[in-house]
Amino acid sequence: MKVVVLVGSRSDLEAAEKVKQRLESLKVPCDVHVASAHRTPEKVDRLVADPEADVFVAMAGLSAALPGAVAARTLKPVVGVPLNRGLGLDSLLSVVQMPPGVPVASVGLDASENAALLAAEILALKHPEVLAALRAYRAKWKEEAPAPAPPAA
Repeated sequence: MKVVVLVGSRSDLEAAEKVKQRLESLKVPCDVHVASAHRTPEKVDRLVADPEADVFVAMAGLSAALPGAVAARTLKPVVGVPLNRGLGLDSLLSVVQMPPGVPVASVGLDASENAALLAAEILALKHPEVLAALRAYRAKWKEEAPAPAPPAA
């Protein structure tokens, strides 16, 4: 069981680190790699061929081709994270507007933590220990949520 995170450039590593931290807190192994759909497609091919990878998280800004490039090379789940680099809308549309037959699950702009949680939920379908970790995370999350504001007088 492993999640492989791919980012298009070193400048995206901060977003990838959030994925890795959340997954590690859930005891889900995770590897992070810089691999560009345009500059290093051979590296993308090698990473997607990893037999230990069960889910991929791919994130990039601007044209955000990386999630689609990963999805085109695998039948395993791919979670795309559009990164807000410039307008943001360009990367968001690139991730959500995949052609028929090449699905990519998308989370919101810069929502790397949600990508980690979605990857963990996918793994939880077959791994009860991940499901238990997610349940514990949600319970703690509810406890830490701020109390609702009192009604206005």
